[in-house]
Amino acid sequence: MTASTATSLSAALYARAQAVLPGGVSRNTVLRDPHPLYAKSASGPRVTDVEGVERIDFANNMASLIHGHAHPEIVAAVTEQLSKGTAFTLATEIEIRFAEHLCSRNENFEKIRFVNSGTEAVMGSLKAARAYTGRPKIAKLEGAYHGLYDYAEVSQTSNPTNWGSLDYPEKVPTAHGTPSSVLSDVVIIPFNDPERALTILDQHQRELACVVLDLMPHRAGLAPATSEFVSAIRDWTLGDGSLLVFDEVITFRSAYGGAQDWYQVRPDLTALGKLIGGGFPVGAIAGRGDVMDVMNPHASPVLFPHSGTFSANPITMTAGLTAMELFDRQAIDRVNGLARRAIEGIEDAIGTTGVTACVTGGGSMFRVHLKDRPPQNYRDAFLTPHESRRLKTLLDHLFDSGLMMINTCSATMSTAMDEGDVDALVDAMDAGFAELVRG
Repeated sequence: MTASTATSLSAALYARAQAVLPGGVSRNTVLRDPHPLYAKSASGPRVTDVEGVERIDFANNMASLIHGHAHPEIVAAVTEQLSKGTAFTLATEIEIRFAEHLCSRNENFEKIRFVNSGTEAVMGSLKAARAYTGRPKIAKLEGAYHGLYDYAEVSQTSNPTNWGSLDYPEKVPTAHGTPSSVLSDVVIIPFNDPERALTILDQHQRELACVVLDLMPHRAGLAPATSEFVSAIRDWTLGDGSLLVFDEVITFRSAYGGAQDWYQVRPDLTALGKLIGGGFPVGAIAGRGDVMDVMNPHASPVLFPHSGTFSANPITMTAGLTAMELFDRQAIDRVNGLARRAIEGIEDAIGTTGVTACVTGGGSMFRVHLKDRPPQNYRDAFLTPHESRRLKTLLDHLFDSGLMMINTCSATMSTAMDEGDVDALVDAMDAGFAELVRG
């Protein structure tokens, strides 16, 4: 059954949704043409929609489900905690245990605070950097997605009509009505271009609270940052007295201590989210003890008062600790190996079919581009109208073949997958490439 015919129940649900939800959805990532499909159940690497169609899930709820769906150990641990309560105006031991575990995975995590989303983790990290330095401005990568915070989302959707020169990228608001004062406190630098980035940063010496980096930004092409780039930014911040913040909301799945394990660089703060929640909403701010202590309520004065009704709730803490204990070094090696198998197979299919395409990625994630060479920054990765049409054709082919991808044609592996799941994706890619060549 194809996406075009499996519409009756989903169409009815979407009609109801449009009456009460803007655009019929609460998050744009679920939109499809002519309407979203609705999930009925899921187990392991597979999701079944309300029409009864089963698909292998390479989207994994936007990279958040490292163990796939309904992992039995996570289900059992959460079920036990549910009977004891879901949230209290009291602390819980599980928060301490989970904090101890995450800090044990990375020596850069001296202290940690839990929040409720990746957006909130980035927001808290930037506010902590401002509180620590006493400076207002932040710098970020052009095109990098850091969530919904006004300052963090500047230039995440810029395009050739408004992004300005590569030497001095324009500050482009994402949401209509963003105050101009927000733009004045944000500096945009190009990804993986240390010379241009440092030239821009030099114009804002002693003004920046921090530079925030995603080490493999999805919207900037899902290519890992070069060691040269990361080291150059670290050295600049050390000389300037500003902080270096890593956004590892997505990339923490890449290695035992996160993608920062790939580099000989120590960030001051790291924003976490997605996989550390074990399938539940989560975020965390981790880093240097003296920086984290801007949130210490016993300090005088308290530089950054911080709280949250559902922060560190025992359901998320239980699911997250269970998930991360399962995600040990052996599991990481295995899931990263599945991604390498997929990349190698897709690259073989590109060569065999002669399609114009390439693959980027690292760890347990990759992205297929319908371009002749791997993009190295947001402008390289930006889709032309022709590429957008071809990408939709490929994504529709994969979906109709029983495979779910992130809508940029990106995939994230889970430990629930095996070689057969990967090979099914490679075969479908091969057929999809052949269709593009014929078309």
